[in-house]
Amino acid sequence: MSLDPQDITGLVLAGGRGTRMGGVDKGLQNHQGMPLALHALLRLQTQVGHLMINANRNLAAYEAMGAPVWPDPLPDFPGPLGGLLAGLEHCDTPYLLTVPCDTPNFPADLAARLAQALTDNAADVAMAATLEDGQLRAQPVFALVRSDLLESLVAYLHQGERKIAVWMRQHRCVEVRFDDAAAFFNANTLADLQQLQR
Repeated sequence: MSLDPQDITGLVLAGGRGTRMGGVDKGLQNHQGMPLALHALLRLQTQVGHLMINANRNLAAYEAMGAPVWPDPLPDFPGPLGGLLAGLEHCDTPYLLTVPCDTPNFPADLAARLAQALTDNAADVAMAATLEDGQLRAQPVFALVRSDLLESLVAYLHQGERKIAVWMRQHRCVEVRFDDAAAFFNANTLADLQQLQR
């Protein structure tokens, strides 16, 4: 790895509405005996120096997972950018790595590969991308971001913008191809969650 893991804070994004799962708190859904968000947290723990969770409901349940919990600083669930803003506001390291709470099997070398690409390309943002049906598809919620981009994100959100990949591409952004698309399978619905259990 080109960056010291101690320079990276890992953030689990668990602040969504869970609309496609019937409005439940997705990060607290049971997967193999543990909440989904805890799977993500434990998978991150070995890759980065520090951990945080972004959640907007059931804060005590998330706090029990042993990492600081920060709600969105903006009202009305602005999506992953709200979580990213919370993370950047509370990040004490030069870099922030985000992962969503509903993808428990993301690659064990996610941080290392994104960090390598970020330094090799002198980039501000490195995001994962997977090959699906022959097309390279960006996975912008799996991203390593320089924490000094906070002001840029605040300005972007104040314009009423909400698209995470659009904001990331305003900076020096590199996409890192991961060949195992299945590792990025996320549980958006209860049927997806059942598929994960198998």
